[in-house]
Amino acid sequence: MAQQFPGEFRDEDGFCDLGDYAAVGEGRTVTLLSPDGSADWWCVPSLDSPPLFDRLLDAKNGGYFQLVPRHPYRMTRRYRENSNVLETVYETETGKVKVTESINSTLAGRLPWNEFARRIEGLSGSVLMTLRMKIGTAAASRSPWRDESSHGTVWHVGSLQLMLRLSEAIRPGECHDAGAESHFTVHRDERLLAAVLVTENAPLAVPGLARIDKRIDMSDTAWRSWADNLEYDGKFQPYVLRSALALKFLWYAPTGALAAAATTSLPEGAGSGKNYDYRYAWVRDACMIIKSFIYTGALEDCQAAFSWLAGILRENDCEMHTCFQLNGQPVPEERYIEVEGYRAEQPVRVGNNAARQLQLSNYGDILDTAVLFTDAGHVLDLDTSRLLGQLANHCADTWRQKDSGIWELPEPQHYTQSKMACWVALNQAVHLAKGKYIEPTWEGRWQRERDRIRDWIETRCWSEERQSYTFWPGSQSLDASVALMHQYGQQVSPKRMLSTLQQIEQELGTKDKMLYRYSGVDKEENTFVACAFWMAAALAVFGETEEAEKRMNALLKTHQGDKSAGIMSEMYDVDQKKCCGNMPQGLSHLSVICAAHIITQVTQGK
Repeated sequence: MAQQFPGEFRDEDGFCDLGDYAAVGEGRTVTLLSPDGSADWWCVPSLDSPPLFDRLLDAKNGGYFQLVPRHPYRMTRRYRENSNVLETVYETETGKVKVTESINSTLAGRLPWNEFARRIEGLSGSVLMTLRMKIGTAAASRSPWRDESSHGTVWHVGSLQLMLRLSEAIRPGECHDAGAESHFTVHRDERLLAAVLVTENAPLAVPGLARIDKRIDMSDTAWRSWADNLEYDGKFQPYVLRSALALKFLWYAPTGALAAAATTSLPEGAGSGKNYDYRYAWVRDACMIIKSFIYTGALEDCQAAFSWLAGILRENDCEMHTCFQLNGQPVPEERYIEVEGYRAEQPVRVGNNAARQLQLSNYGDILDTAVLFTDAGHVLDLDTSRLLGQLANHCADTWRQKDSGIWELPEPQHYTQSKMACWVALNQAVHLAKGKYIEPTWEGRWQRERDRIRDWIETRCWSEERQSYTFWPGSQSLDASVALMHQYGQQVSPKRMLSTLQQIEQELGTKDKMLYRYSGVDKEENTFVACAFWMAAALAVFGETEEAEKRMNALLKTHQGDKSAGIMSEMYDVDQKKCCGNMPQGLSHLSVICAAHIITQVTQGK
C-alpha cells in the first residue's frame, strides 16, 4: 500500500493531519514521520519517556528531525513488504531521491542505544536537500547544550547524550546548542546516511556509518523474518499483517509490556479536553493484543506479554490496577504540561488518573485470554495457575460492585458490559478448572456465581422498550462495547444480543459504518475505530456474515487503504474524514486482527 502526497502538508499553524503520519520503531521507541520528512515525535529511551522530538504537540517550539527536498516535490511512501522499514520517494523538477528509514536493531536483538537511521539514495538527476535537527526541551524541563568531542559534536539533553552521524556530504553548516542544519545535494546513484544516536545515563558508542547503514537492511531482515513466521491464513490477510506489524511497535521488548499507544494528548474531539496519555500498559489492551498475537501465531510475543501480565499482577497481590508503566511501576498521577498542544487543544497530559479505577471487565479479559492461551496448546506454570484462581475468586466476590466500566467513566455505575465480562470471567474459570489448568476446588462456586450474574443481567439490564441491553440498569442509553460480549450472547440469548446490535447500529452508527462509544458522546468526541470492528465481528458471530464482510471491507478501505500509511489512530472524524486521538492505537489494530479471525472462523465453519 503506497501513500501519495502531491503538495504542502502543514496548516498555517504548522500542524499535519494525524492520518498523514507513518511510524518506525524497534520494540522500545516509536518515531512518527510526517509527509514532509519530519520526525515530529520520538520519546527516548522508551515509549513512555519524555519526548526528544515533540513538534507533534508544539508546532512552533517543539523539537524535530527533518530531511526533505528544498524545492517543491511530490512524495510517495510505503513500508517494505512484511516490514516496518519505511521507504519514501521524493520527486522534484531536477531529480528523484529515496529515503529509507528505520529505528535500528540487530538480528541478535535491540541495540544498547537508540539508533534512528535515514538512508538517502539518488535515483535520477540531482536533488537539493535540507536536514534540520531541533532538540526539544520536554516542556522547558531541560535545556540542550553541545560539546565537541574527538568524534564530533555531542548534545546533552538532561540525562540523554545525542550524536548526529552524517556522511561527509551532509556535514552541517550550522551547529548550535539546540541542534543543527545542513543543505546538500544528492546525485544519481549516490548513497548518503544521516542517523541520530541516543543513550541515557550511559556512554555513547560511535559506530561507523557503514555499520549503521547495514543495520537498516538487518532490521528489515528481522522484521520480515518475524512476519514470515506468522501463521494467519484467513480473510483480509494483508491488513491483518500490517496491523500485526503495527502492534509490534507497541510491544516493549525490555519487559514484554504492551503500550496502548505511542503518544499522549492527541485530542479525541475538538474542545472536549479528552486528551489523554496512552503510553502505558493497560491490562485490557494487553489482553486483547495477546489474543491477536495468538490468532496470528506470534508465539514468542504472546508468551512474553502473558508472562509480563501475570507477573505484574502477582507483584501487586492481585490488586487490579487498570494500567502500569512499561517497567511495571505504578502510572503517575496526571499533570498538565505547558506546551501548545496539537492544534492548540488543551490540556497536554503526562500520567493517567484511570490507573486505580475499578474496572470489572478486566477479570473477563484476563481469564478469557488464559483460555485462548491454553487452548492454543501452551502450558501454565503453577504461579500463574494459582493467580488465575485468585482472580476468579476476586471476581466472584466483587462483581456486584459499581465500577468505572470499560470507558473509564468518572461516575461509577453497574455497567452492563462489566457484568457480562464478569460472567465471561467465571465461565472461563470453570473451563480452565475442568481442563485441570487451575485449581478446581472453587469450580462449583464459580458456576453458581456465574449463573447469578446471568440472572442479574437478564432481569435488570434488558429493556423491553428498547429491545436492547442498555448501558446500565434503568438507563435508556446504549453502549457499543456490548458488541464485544460474543460469548455471553451466544450462550445466554443470541436473539437479545442481535437485537442489541441492531439498536446500537441505529443509534450510534454512521453512514461510514463507524460507531460512537455510547449514547450522547457524539457531542464531545469522534467515532471510536475499534467499536466499528467489534460490530463487524459480532455480526458475523450472530449470523450476519455478509454484512460483516461488507462492513470490514468498507472499514479497511477507510483506515488502511491506499491513502493511509497503515497506522491507525484511536478515533475518526466522519465529517472531516480525519484521524483523531492517540496513535498508533493498539485497540484499533488488534480489533482488525480479531474481527478478521472471527469472520474467517464463522465463514469457514470452525
